[in-house]
Amino acid sequence: MHNYYVFMSEIKNIKYFCATFKNMNLRVFVVLMVSLLVCSCSEYEKLLKSTDYELKKNKVKEYYDKGQYVKSTELLAQVLPRYRATEEAEGLSWMNCQSYLGMKDYIMAGSEFKNFSDLYPYSKNAEEANFMTAMCDYYQSPRAELDQEYTRNAINGFTLFNSHFPGSARVDESNKLIKELEDRLVEKSYLSAKLYYDMKQYKAAIVALNNSLKEFPESSYREELMFLKLNSLFLYAEFSYPGKQTERYQAALDDYYSYMEEFPKGSYSKEVARIFQTTSKILKINTVVKANNQ
Repeated sequence: MHNYYVFMSEIKNIKYFCATFKNMNLRVFVVLMVSLLVCSCSEYEKLLKSTDYELKKNKVKEYYDKGQYVKSTELLAQVLPRYRATEEAEGLSWMNCQSYLGMKDYIMAGSEFKNFSDLYPYSKNAEEANFMTAMCDYYQSPRAELDQEYTRNAINGFTLFNSHFPGSARVDESNKLIKELEDRLVEKSYLSAKLYYDMKQYKAAIVALNNSLKEFPESSYREELMFLKLNSLFLYAEFSYPGKQTERYQAALDDYYSYMEEFPKGSYSKEVARIFQTTSKILKINTVVKANNQ
């Protein structure tokens, strides 16, 4: 895996040779290309095994400036422990953070930014480190259908950033990202709850829909969620055994009034009216039967 990354880091050099020697005999070009890679890898392997940490430190900066982040992080793993208590440690640690970010290794980058902010809270880069800690979680936040652990971590990270740096120019950006991530959680909650309804698991759907409404009362899906909950209560009652139907139809009727209070002219008016009419008739019949039995 190490050789693979080193190989990829030399591709830019190969492209240069392609442009320069495009008219050369193909066989000669291949020999030159292989020689370049072997020489480069051989020198780098020697550098990794070297005990000259001053040389390694200087090479880190060279590789970093060239965007060869794999090499810079590998060398920094050896160099940082040697310079941890020196004045150069902060700069090396910052390069380490940025190198992982440049590689789009957001797990390692987030961890290194967090470590940096803990070790150097008064650094000129402390604000950026705190923001990027949250951003690394943001970059890993998946679409709404998947697990949202990184989404929640990013929200917490941006909220913490706003608390620690209330005067930052990035607070507005942070708030926008929080809103975007919260919308993703709302969508996740909606999709999860609706899944039970679509699978006709109405008892589970009632619980999930109710939880979603409580957790996100301002959800843009609120009307649909309330209708799905009402219809789940109705269908759950309809498919219940007779001894439980009255109680469950009554729960559906109570939910009908809750829906109508919020959405008297809602998008589901026809379906809601049908549920009300059917439920009212059934409850009236059950009431009469109960009175006769007494």
